[in-house]
Amino acid sequence: MPARISFRSLLKIGPVQIGTYRDRQGHTKDAAVCTSDSCGWSADYSSSTAAQLAARSHRCRVS
Repeated sequence: MPARISFRSLLKIGPVQIGTYRDRQGHTKDAAVCTSDSCGWSADYSSSTAAQLAARSHRCRVS
């Protein structure tokens, strides 16, 4: 059973939502996830600046 991840410091830029969490090793990570239907894009980053840059430059391929 996978560990439950709780997000904090949620931020939304356009359709992308960014959240900060701790991984299994205790390192702080940032996840960026597109909330548009059928897009499916997500990525993990080691800094919130990188996640915010990815959120600003993300373009959904779904029309």
